[in-house]
Amino acid sequence: MSERATPVPTAQRQIALPDEAATRTLGARLASLVRIGDFIALTGGLGAGKSALARALIEARLARHGLHEDVPSPTFTLVQTYETPDLLLTHVDLYRLERPEDAAELGLMDALDEGVVLVEWPEKLGRLPKDRLDIDIRIVGEGGEREALLVGHGSWARRLDGLKG
Repeated sequence: MSERATPVPTAQRQIALPDEAATRTLGARLASLVRIGDFIALTGGLGAGKSALARALIEARLARHGLHEDVPSPTFTLVQTYETPDLLLTHVDLYRLERPEDAAELGLMDALDEGVVLVEWPEKLGRLPKDRLDIDIRIVGEGGEREALLVGHGSWARRLDGLKG
């Protein structure tokens, strides 16, 4: 008799992002939920708002500790890190990555031991952690309105309830 893999619990939530302020609010709300070991996969087309959401989350988490840093997109550096007293925030942009094997050199899984890893273009990694939050941002209106589909896997399935309100 073969063993079946235990399914990882999932939950989803769709959130309207009519403007930059709504994106910043979502980032701040997520900042209060993240903890060491979290992997957040950010998908969406070019210009969808992946970097804006990651920036908002990072800035809000830094602000909780009275810290402020510029948070540029890591498009050219691939990886940017930000230290807070309680965890390390690692922001990664894999747009320019050619092969999944190249990601191993970035030490992303090691970064999970110290904090949160936010990855733009996560599909370039190949395999993703089972316990993660997927955020797909789409442009839905002519005025730049967007919506985010959040899918929580594993522990994030329960934590998505923290986004209510």
